[in-house]
Amino acid sequence: MSREAWVVVGVVAVATLVGAVVLAVRVIRTRRLLGTLGVNGKVAFYGALLYTVLPIDLLPDPIYLDDMAVLTGALLYLGRLVRQRRAASAPLPGAPAAPADPDRAHRRVP
Repeated sequence: MSREAWVVVGVVAVATLVGAVVLAVRVIRTRRLLGTLGVNGKVAFYGALLYTVLPIDLLPDPIYLDDMAVLTGALLYLGRLVRQRRAASAPLPGAPAAPADPDRAHRRVP
């Protein structure tokens, strides 16, 4: 292989490594949500991190595309779980908001 080909391979390897590290950091930042996401969220979180760290991969380790795909899938799944939790706890559209001061709600306006 020529020198230029090795440079291209090296640049691609470094770029995929940086992408995998960025995705791993984003997955780790979601750890604070694990208590509210249940078992499925924990399995997605720890499964993605274990797949990234363990040496058994679908593609050889200098190519981190499979690791990036697993981490991206975990982030998408965890994001969907978070959106579902927030939607379940949000008030329905058109529902009256709770008054800030319960005594004030029953006072007559002069």
